[in-house]
Amino acid sequence: MGSVNIAFRAQLVVPEQRQLYDYWLSRGQGKPFPTRADINPAHIPRLLPFVSLIDVEDTLEQSRIRLAGTRLRDVFDREITGLSVVDLDLGPKRDYWLAAYRHTALDGKPTQGIVRGPLINKEHLVQYWLRLPLASADGRGVSMILGLDYFLSGLEHEERQASLA
Repeated sequence: MGSVNIAFRAQLVVPEQRQLYDYWLSRGQGKPFPTRADINPAHIPRLLPFVSLIDVEDTLEQSRIRLAGTRLRDVFDREITGLSVVDLDLGPKRDYWLAAYRHTALDGKPTQGIVRGPLINKEHLVQYWLRLPLASADGRGVSMILGLDYFLSGLEHEERQASLA
């Protein structure tokens, strides 16, 4: 694991983020990052409710959510599989999310963060997120984004922060 990867991993707060990131790194096998074919859902069964796959197209308007775990459906109060990234109800955090998707899709860089109140009417949640690029089959660019969205209530978040202090 290179120093850039170590520094990025150190920013990941919840174990689920670290688990997916470590798995993603292990699947790269000497490449800048793995392809979709390198990822096997059977290797990460505990994470599947929090995982998404987004097809990267020429524009974000064309990029579609190919797969969204059940926890995402619960948080969005609807099935989001098949929607474009811009169809999501992102409210005032829309520009934040679009910038994160662009950074991963265009620059081929992992992105991560923590957001309080990720959606309108979901202000009680704290979202720990991770976006990882997946290479196209020919290795020339990003064809998909592997995402993880882990949610805690604000109280659980505060308790976790206190235990880390």
